[in-house]
Amino acid sequence: MADVGSVEDMSAGATKLVARGYGWTHAGRRAPALADIDLVISPGEKVLLCGDSGSGKSTLLAAIAGVLGGDDEGTRVGEILLEDASGHIEPPGRTIPVGLVLQDPDSQVIAARVGDDVAFGCENLAYPRSEIWQRVSAALSMVGPAVDLSFPTERLSGGQKQRLALAGVIAMGAGMVLLDEPTANLDPEGAREVIEAVSTMVERTGATLIVVEHQHAAWRGVLDRAIELKDGRIVADGPVEAVVASRSISGLPRARDAGGTSPSSTGRAPESAALWSTDLVTRFGPPRSYALPRGMSTVITGPNGAGKTTWLMTVAGLLPAVAGEIGVAEYVRRGLKGSPLTWKSRELADRIGFVFQNPEHQFVARTVAEELRVAPRVMHREVPEGRIAELVEALRLGHLLNANPFTLSGGEKRRLSVATALVTAPEVLLLDEPTFGQDPHTFTELVWLLRRMADEGTTIASVTHDPLFISALGDHRVEVSRG
Repeated sequence: MADVGSVEDMSAGATKLVARGYGWTHAGRRAPALADIDLVISPGEKVLLCGDSGSGKSTLLAAIAGVLGGDDEGTRVGEILLEDASGHIEPPGRTIPVGLVLQDPDSQVIAARVGDDVAFGCENLAYPRSEIWQRVSAALSMVGPAVDLSFPTERLSGGQKQRLALAGVIAMGAGMVLLDEPTANLDPEGAREVIEAVSTMVERTGATLIVVEHQHAAWRGVLDRAIELKDGRIVADGPVEAVVASRSISGLPRARDAGGTSPSSTGRAPESAALWSTDLVTRFGPPRSYALPRGMSTVITGPNGAGKTTWLMTVAGLLPAVAGEIGVAEYVRRGLKGSPLTWKSRELADRIGFVFQNPEHQFVARTVAEELRVAPRVMHREVPEGRIAELVEALRLGHLLNANPFTLSGGEKRRLSVATALVTAPEVLLLDEPTFGQDPHTFTELVWLLRRMADEGTTIASVTHDPLFISALGDHRVEVSRG
């Protein structure tokens, strides 16, 4: 049995990647997600993988990790090969460990306790039990979270959960680590912690690192090479600053009355609000009294775990309140009584649209075109084709109408989720992290779409950590704290 005294002792060494003519086409899709990928990533390189939403970044990561799917899920051409430090060469998904950390912190938590979660990958690789716990302790000591092995994973913040996933990768001894927008759902503090943990990991282990990320600036100094994809093909490969120079966000609108922050109350009478809460108690945090001013865009900010999303879902009628009151303006309720929680689904969707943080939570149809017609059908309403066509064009969904929503890229799923909420033109639109996973072009288009809607009278509220989004749509601001 090996004695694992440190992270360096359990590292298998850096892994090399070689792709020759690799391509992948999803089942039911004509255009390939990846094509003509010829690529060499040397052991220990730290690579940024960038490109517009739908360019193939996440598909390439899945292929490298060996989790892309079988022949019934798509068609593969060419090959990807991995070579470990001993010179052993094989396709992905066999014996060479590759670590993959995803966007959504909750989606990769396996076990109820921290120690068991970090140990999961080691157990799958059949390490001796005594060695597993040496590996778990060494990995957690390097990247955290700094909690007891028996600490409940459900009580971790988003940033802590991402570091937990990273610890699991380190404990496995992965010679290659793949990160798919690991900070997209985190507050600034959580994002900083994760990036610092990644930097420490590659410095200590020497592992090869590939990161998909739209927020390039935060990773400056960690990554030394950038590869840009467009329509599934490599279009640029070189130093990070040279490749990403043209990928900055510009030309955004400015918020109305930007700068006013409301830590505990909007300071506005309910008569001027579309939705409001009075001493509302939810599953997280103290009683809260907030209001969403009518016909304005409100941004809701605060650290992960403060209860921002829970408050928004509660006033939207998607979660029950523990105590307190929820108020709805008459122009929104249109004769309905009670709180939104008591309304029928079709009544709620006709008045309050909601865009979930995880887009897949609201997909029910087999194609994008069918998904856009679900809400009107449920509400027995005729929606002009022009309305759907306008949204399809504004959110660049035209080439995806026959695609299965679950096969879209993260950014494409987000655009579709926004479109489905807008089809019925609700008086109030609530969004949970609407811009995560968006490339600069789509980010700008989405911000302008929401800006126009607010200027035309739609009441909008968004949970967000993005400073550019806040400056463009923070007509009114609510700061939610944990206490």
